[in-house]
Amino acid sequence: MHTRSTILSSRLLAACALGACLISPLAIAAGPGPAMSATDIEARYKTDVARCNAGQTNQDKATCLREAGAAREEANRNRLNNGNPQVYDANQKARCDALPVEQRDECMLQMSGVGTTTQGSIGGGGVLRETTITTTGTPAPAPGTAPGLTPNPPAVVPAPSLTPVAPGSVPGTGPK
Repeated sequence: MHTRSTILSSRLLAACALGACLISPLAIAAGPGPAMSATDIEARYKTDVARCNAGQTNQDKATCLREAGAAREEANRNRLNNGNPQVYDANQKARCDALPVEQRDECMLQMSGVGTTTQGSIGGGGVLRETTITTTGTPAPAPGTAPGLTPNPPAVVPAPSLTPVAPGSVPGTGPK
């Protein structure tokens, strides 16, 4: 059995970024979900502002207040999806569909979070997610050999001589 740890590589990250660009029309077509009432929007805004003022977010206060205001404006325009799982699922699928066919299953596994460990935090500067994917298959060829080539045979070393040597004929072995 062969175990491989997969961390988002630069190619996969680029593909995810491309997928994010491609998903925008899908997210808009999926719709923002049920509309919030004006009372709900204001209540959410006040909660967000209170969290900003209490320092309960991973942003500085000015950024947090600006984001809270932007979220209120988007909610008033009915363009805030509030964590609609259908939009997230469509986004995941579109990101993985942008990859080559042989990478899509592993991408969907990474997106699902199964077998994934997470380290770090956004506030600390970044989140590292590592997904372990176990696959079965043939073992990799031994280092130094290429498929289809025969390895070089080992070098031939002559055997030591078994002829007895008389004492004193080898310097340093005779009587003094």
